[in-house]
Amino acid sequence: MTSLAVANPGSLIQSVDWVAIAPPLIAAVAALAVLVTDLFLPERHKQWLGRLTVAGLALALIALLPLTGDSPRATFCVRNVAGGSDNGGCSYVADHFALVFQLLALGGALIAALLSTHTVDDERLPRGEYWFLLLSSATGAALLPASRDLATMVIALEVASLPAFALVALRRDGRGAEAALKFFVSSVTATAVMLLGVGFVYAASGSLHLGAVAQGLEHAPGQLKPLAEAGAVLTLVGFAFKVAAVPFHFWVPDTYTGAPLPVAGYLSVVGKAAGLSGLALATTIAFRPYAHTWGLVLAVLAALTMTVGNVGALRQRFDTRYSAVRLLAWSSVGQAGYLLVPLAAAGYAPTGTDPLGATAAYALIYGVVNLGAFGVVAAVGRRAGTSVDDFRGLFARNRWTALALAFFLLCLAGLPPGVVGLFGKVVVFRAAVDAGLGWLAVVMAVNVVIALYYYLLWTARLFAPAEEPAEAERRLPVGLTATLGLTASAAVVLSVAPQLVLQVAGGSLF
Repeated sequence: MTSLAVANPGSLIQSVDWVAIAPPLIAAVAALAVLVTDLFLPERHKQWLGRLTVAGLALALIALLPLTGDSPRATFCVRNVAGGSDNGGCSYVADHFALVFQLLALGGALIAALLSTHTVDDERLPRGEYWFLLLSSATGAALLPASRDLATMVIALEVASLPAFALVALRRDGRGAEAALKFFVSSVTATAVMLLGVGFVYAASGSLHLGAVAQGLEHAPGQLKPLAEAGAVLTLVGFAFKVAAVPFHFWVPDTYTGAPLPVAGYLSVVGKAAGLSGLALATTIAFRPYAHTWGLVLAVLAALTMTVGNVGALRQRFDTRYSAVRLLAWSSVGQAGYLLVPLAAAGYAPTGTDPLGATAAYALIYGVVNLGAFGVVAAVGRRAGTSVDDFRGLFARNRWTALALAFFLLCLAGLPPGVVGLFGKVVVFRAAVDAGLGWLAVVMAVNVVIALYYYLLWTARLFAPAEEPAEAERRLPVGLTATLGLTASAAVVLSVAPQLVLQVAGGSLF
């Protein structure tokens, strides 16, 4: 009779912590519910699918509340022979880092869903498919920040990405298919390179769990170190693509222009949050032994990304069709450069400091105001168009919409009264200076000045006299009103009490 190698085999059986995995699980269940309901619901009642989506995302956000305690919760753990485990051997950990980025992913998806309610009807998009794809992508984006092994991270990244390709392609005016094709081909290439890197890392470290990868790379034989270093670089390519870091940014302007506006806003915030969280986890945990190497690489990427993004926005003509969307697209590339600065600083930060909090805080601020800006563009586009010149005289037609956009643009620029945007940039500056990256802080200061020009020029258009007599705007749909009200209120509250979000930058996320 064969004896068991473990004295107490029952100790190796573990239960799933359903509370820990509730946020992405609820989004996934809501996606399946929408898909099944769409099969049986008559066409005249399919507007309820949008309401079901909003309810599912709201419930997923509420599920974050039980996880806000001091102790992180972990599940899907590799147990040792004594039946014990620590978070280092777990595939899913709901710590402060995961909660912040899950809040950004699910909250951004909720705002995008509210923004989509009128777009689905106006552009006659297939309701069931649209809401199912949006929920599926949000599930992957919420799963990624809590993933603690490379296999789960790759799967989560693809779950977030694959539905996004289809969402872009749902637009039926010809531009959607072209934009989706560019997005798909470039993303698949980045994913293939990333998978090759993961294979190299696994071969060099002997593990896929992030903590074990760090230990394996630190003690890897000398002949395997070139393989490990190449694997680390290739693994980061997939996440850099999602963040839209240069040179992986080329898909952004055309994809945002060809996608439905709510999808463009979703990609600019939720897609970027997914890539950013994966990049942070891979570098600061798995590839910690190579901190100074990837720290320098990310610093150079941050400088290039913010410069290319802001110069690209600066070159946009305001009278061309879709120039407002393209301006926001290039602006999002520039903002990605700012978000990468604290990640680069993490490679140089002394022990005991955690610059990642600056990235998390700035990402939350950026998510609110950027989705609000896309909401205003969607509102104006219903009556006029989406070139920047179409916003001329908006204050005379709809003063509250104009004031909201002006406030969002000032927050993105980091100017009062957009105080929260100013404080967010100061926190990022401080992370670079504290890490000894003074040259990167100088590059960021120059780019902030460059960005002021096009943000203020757009703001001035809102209050300029209109070329034609002003006509009263049509009443906005409920979804658009809710989007603008929610984002504007959040931006104002955070500007009055910025400590509500900036406190994230003060403590450790892990």
